[in-house]
Amino acid sequence: MQRGHLDDLVSFLSVAREGSFTKAAAKLGVSQSALSHTMRELEARLGVRLLARTTRRVAPTEAGERLLHTLGPRFEEIEAELSAISELRENPAGNVRITAMEYAAKAILLPKLAKLLRNYPDIKVEIAVDYGLTDIVTQRYDAGVRSGEQVGKGMIAVRIGPDISMAVVGAPSYFRKYPEPKRPQDLIGHNCINLRLPTHGALYVWEFEKSGRELKVRVEGQLTFNTSALMLDAALAGHGLSYVPEGMVEAHIARGRLRRVLADWCPPFSGYHLWYPSRRQSSAAFALVVEALRYRK
Repeated sequence: MQRGHLDDLVSFLSVAREGSFTKAAAKLGVSQSALSHTMRELEARLGVRLLARTTRRVAPTEAGERLLHTLGPRFEEIEAELSAISELRENPAGNVRITAMEYAAKAILLPKLAKLLRNYPDIKVEIAVDYGLTDIVTQRYDAGVRSGEQVGKGMIAVRIGPDISMAVVGAPSYFRKYPEPKRPQDLIGHNCINLRLPTHGALYVWEFEKSGRELKVRVEGQLTFNTSALMLDAALAGHGLSYVPEGMVEAHIARGRLRRVLADWCPPFSGYHLWYPSRRQSSAAFALVVEALRYRK
């Protein structure tokens, strides 16, 4: 088989897994039009339709599904073997893909990985910000970052940060218009800044606890974002109340730019953990990343 034909099959696997020419093209580093042309040539050469295209999604046909399930594991075995061979090099090398929430990526991953990346220039780390409960196996991530309570069964979890608390904050200008909420139920009358989760497109529910009593409040407001950084910016501008990790707002509170409320309803909870499948074959590069991120008091 010609080398170009192998490249075409790799392109097909990427499109089938991503369900999108746009996402697959970005991952492969090619243009969308070039990728579409490659797929048409592959289908013509095989004489069978591999992909069913709609206005919203690309999905494998019956023949495409067969090719995906047959070739996918074999290509993964080849990639794993090539990774294992690279371990024979004097310096550890390899790519490590991690999915994490925005705050965890900024406050924990980047600072802790800085020294490692300086010392090991052949190690490359890709961090994808995602607020959903990403399936790291099907999405082909090496690891994910979640709070301790969210780590799934059958996974290895390595603590990478201290306990954290959420904080409800607003700008002084906001509180000149609205009274401070004294209990979570009071949020119903406030202009709250929501977070849209990718999972089912739902809004994040604000969670509170005090003296063993748990409350979940579905807040409403004029603004909704899909990143906590924008929620913070909106709160600083006086547009409403935000519910974000305490570490994001400590400096702003200290400077008087934000005021915290309902602190007694926001106790600390288990901090962030790096988690990955227990059956994962650890490379030297991945092991170094885990050790760099491991939490030490």
